[in-house]
Amino acid sequence: MAIKQLTDEQIRTMTVEEKDRWWLENVYQGDAPQLTLRVVIVGFLLGGFLSITNLYVGAKTGWALGVAITAVIMAFISVKGILIPMWDGIVVRLWNAVFPKCPLTPAREYTVLESNILQSIACSAGYMNGPLIASMAAYMVITDTVIPPWQMMMWLLGLMLLGVLFAFPLKRRFINEEQMPFPEGRACGVVMDTLHGGGSDAKSMLPAKLLVIFSVGAGLLRLGQSHAIMEKLRLGFLTVPEMLDTWYYNLAEKFGWSVPSILGTPLRELTIRPQLEIAMIGAGGLMGIRTGLSLMVGAVVNYCILAPYIIQRGDIATTTDAAGVIHVGFRAITSWALWGGVAMMTTASLFAFLAKPQMFVAAFKGLFGNKKEKRVDCLKHIELPLWVSLVGVPIVGAYVVWIANWFFGVEIWMGAIAVPMVFVFALIGVNSTALTSITPTGPLGKITQLAYGAIAPGNITTNIATAGISAEVAGSASNLIQNLKPGYMLGAKPRFQAIGHVIGAFSGAIFSVLVFYPVFLKNNPAGLINEDTPYPAATVWKAVAEILTKGLSELPTSALVAVVVGAILGVVLEIVRVVAKGKFPLSAVGIGLGFVIPFNLCLTMFMGSFVFWLIGWKWPKPEQRMNELYVQNQESICAGIIAGGALIGVGVMALELFVLT
Repeated sequence: MAIKQLTDEQIRTMTVEEKDRWWLENVYQGDAPQLTLRVVIVGFLLGGFLSITNLYVGAKTGWALGVAITAVIMAFISVKGILIPMWDGIVVRLWNAVFPKCPLTPAREYTVLESNILQSIACSAGYMNGPLIASMAAYMVITDTVIPPWQMMMWLLGLMLLGVLFAFPLKRRFINEEQMPFPEGRACGVVMDTLHGGGSDAKSMLPAKLLVIFSVGAGLLRLGQSHAIMEKLRLGFLTVPEMLDTWYYNLAEKFGWSVPSILGTPLRELTIRPQLEIAMIGAGGLMGIRTGLSLMVGAVVNYCILAPYIIQRGDIATTTDAAGVIHVGFRAITSWALWGGVAMMTTASLFAFLAKPQMFVAAFKGLFGNKKEKRVDCLKHIELPLWVSLVGVPIVGAYVVWIANWFFGVEIWMGAIAVPMVFVFALIGVNSTALTSITPTGPLGKITQLAYGAIAPGNITTNIATAGISAEVAGSASNLIQNLKPGYMLGAKPRFQAIGHVIGAFSGAIFSVLVFYPVFLKNNPAGLINEDTPYPAATVWKAVAEILTKGLSELPTSALVAVVVGAILGVVLEIVRVVAKGKFPLSAVGIGLGFVIPFNLCLTMFMGSFVFWLIGWKWPKPEQRMNELYVQNQESICAGIIAGGALIGVGVMALELFVLT
């Protein structure tokens, strides 16, 4: 069935109260079964599995896969394809044959709202182990100490619960009021609606068919990109290259052709390469042309103009091999570029918040203001009450500060500073996640590291632990808000999703820690980062901490200039957007993201957004066949692409890690 949503005009013109009332009357599904026992059990186990998967992927790549769509489809297969048939076909039949006077009833239908809660549990579990692949991994390597597993569980749970408490107040603004896209969350909602939707006529089944077709196609393409699997199948000659310029570099090496470069730095070292990352094409289609274009502008400015110049100045570290070829790479470039990019995202996000603070003002007035001025909140019985966060943040924040002092020796007042920083960074992270589904946890952590490099110079453990609080909690809050998007689309009760997030936090903590210590750490922090598990994210955290704790003088002057320029541009672009009433084609947050995401991924997402924009521009009329197929079903198509790429991507990673190595 089609998901009801407001038009762009309604989003711009309707008040917050009108939007909430519209949602309550047109989308909300009341008290339909959601947080059921079977959902809790399956979600807990599935979330644990996905948290382990992200642990392995993070150790290899530094990235954590989005698990929402994967969780939805795996849960659908598990519950509707396996558990319900087993219950009805085996348990009920045998029980009723033996005890006919006390018969069991067949299982209830697995509903879309149960599916939504299940993915909430699984996503919370999958997202919560970020510290194990970033800040805490770096901490143990630097200090050469093993944090006991019970302490790690306490730390992870504290950060995740704080993320939940920060997420829900922001949800009302970013989802209810702003109706921001959250591409992966929206795709997840479309997938659930398609899997559980009714209708048998050709038109109503078209979105489901397109989702399946594009999901299968994306999955096969992703499978064909694994050289190890294709070789195992004796089809190595059919392997699809992930980097589309590989053929040229192979020929250049063979025949001695020149390698394209900018100011002496090869393009591939600047990440300027066309990449066939199928899931990112789907994400680009969902994020829209405005964000896609903004990403591209930021990437071009950073990688094609600034980075080559800064490399030539010597402010970005390079190496030169025996053949005289310069090697740089994304990690070295982003260690400089993140300062300007994150500054732009910071000021733009803060300005956008301060320019439109009605949601929070109204919320606080509702608690403490004059009763005559109190706004009628029609969702009061549905949303998680604001007082839960107002009471919970200080309590859980104090708990986190206490264990930071106990476990890592962080002074109480320094730890206390990190908690309010979460709010600022959550605004930045949510803006980024809302537009692209990418949460810049790493760059946000570097800003905190910069602050504590000034507050506590020379204290490297404080630098990492406090940055871990601010950045990891802000990242959790951003990912959890994205996870609330499909619930809003489908009419679920946010309070139940909050409970699901807490359940998932325990699942992720238990499963991740039980695997991390024996498989990766092996009681040897010095050997954690190695050729097989490079831990890129932890490596960057470690490097930045080592630089900053030696003093801010270690930061290049050009990086400080970039911070100032980026901060000013962020405000200017937001002012232009406000004056243009949202019609300005560029996003300051999107441009800033182009500085901290590799050029090849920015290009891929831009192409995804551009293709769908081009189809809509070429065939604008709803009755046109191309419009009917691709414009009106854009969400289903993009959701299918992301689903296929994500599912097979996880499968490929598992096979390459466990079977083919």
